[in-house]
Amino acid sequence: MATPALARERLVALREAVARIENADGPGLSGRKSRWQWDAQEAARNDPPATDGLDAIFAAGLPACGLVEIRNAQTRDMGAATGFTLAVAAMRQEIAKTGATLWISQAMALSEAGMPHAPGLKNYGLDPARFFLARPRTVQDALWMAEAALGISAFSAVILEIRGNPACFGLTESRRLQLRAKANGSLLLLLRQAGEEEASSALCRLRVEPAPSGERPLPDGSTLAGSLGNPAFLVTPEKSKIADAVGTVLEWNTDDRRFRRTETCPEPHPESHPAAQQPQRQPEDTLPLVSLSSRRQGGPGPLGTVVALQRTP
Repeated sequence: MATPALARERLVALREAVARIENADGPGLSGRKSRWQWDAQEAARNDPPATDGLDAIFAAGLPACGLVEIRNAQTRDMGAATGFTLAVAAMRQEIAKTGATLWISQAMALSEAGMPHAPGLKNYGLDPARFFLARPRTVQDALWMAEAALGISAFSAVILEIRGNPACFGLTESRRLQLRAKANGSLLLLLRQAGEEEASSALCRLRVEPAPSGERPLPDGSTLAGSLGNPAFLVTPEKSKIADAVGTVLEWNTDDRRFRRTETCPEPHPESHPAAQQPQRQPEDTLPLVSLSSRRQGGPGPLGTVVALQRTP
């Protein structure tokens, strides 16, 4: 009878150890700050940063290291999710000064959303000279490459783009990447293209959708009528220990490399609109959909005028 009790005691101890690892900074990092936390504190002492729009979602902004998942439900919203991910990578480059960004994209995801454009990255706030693109053929190769890149201190951020919910990337694989990122003080941005919610070891999961952009601001404080302003995103936390699951519109400023919370009310998503959830009324059929069979009566003919005939004697 002692053997089952001893097994249960060991199981409880293992569960407590896993919980401590997930809530701490990773194996061997208890009480030691990551390199990004040190860099952020040093930059704050030299140049105190302005309030960032991400504070509206997280009390202390995005995590300095670990796994952060950014997803969209449909491929048509991939531009918004990609833009938000690149904005976060640009913020990390601004902090690191000498750090590079590695974009690892599965071949299928890259064929659906397209390749990054160097002049566009520069206008968006990223340095193309410090941007590297890897195109592995399979998801397994992409996971292996991401895990290896998390051990390289030259990368300020690693972006892993996959499409959908592949069977080879589940809870076990996400936990492995999370522990790897925390142990090395690295930031891994998982960009899930047209994926569904699923169990994950990511610190947080954000659903990003496009939001209406405002007008371009002018130096005098006014706006240019009829113009397009900075990119805007509707960000909804789906997994977070701090933030509520309420969508927030964030506007990305490419010059300051910061998000700004806007007061623009987002338009309802087509899928969540009450009218879209009501069943559509089908029109009544007035004509047959297909031609009638041959050698058969095609239904009763139209009624004619009824004539009263006189009775013959």
